[in-house]
Amino acid sequence: MAKKFSELVAKMPKEYRAEAEAMTQKMLAEMPLDELRRARGLSQKMLAEALHIQQPAIAKLEKRTDMYISTLRSHIEAMGGQLEVVARFPDGSVKINTFGDLATEV
Repeated sequence: MAKKFSELVAKMPKEYRAEAEAMTQKMLAEMPLDELRRARGLSQKMLAEALHIQQPAIAKLEKRTDMYISTLRSHIEAMGGQLEVVARFPDGSVKINTFGDLATEV
């Protein structure tokens, strides 16, 4: 007989549940664009409509490993998010604001 996932989790030792939660949060904090889109409950077609482009362009964009920051920004904003560029160094992090006014300059 199948058991509910919540029942299985409840039987797990606390340290395993904490470890699983930490892994879940790490996976949610780092994901490719296609997974992010799906996690936000959007189809490629829905996102394409929001960006006023064709669905195949979304598929192509999600496979790219290199793109303009403005392209990435519009993609993220169409999903309801906000893009921040952060440089991380051994002695601290710096938010790069050079790209902050791209939308108003275009």
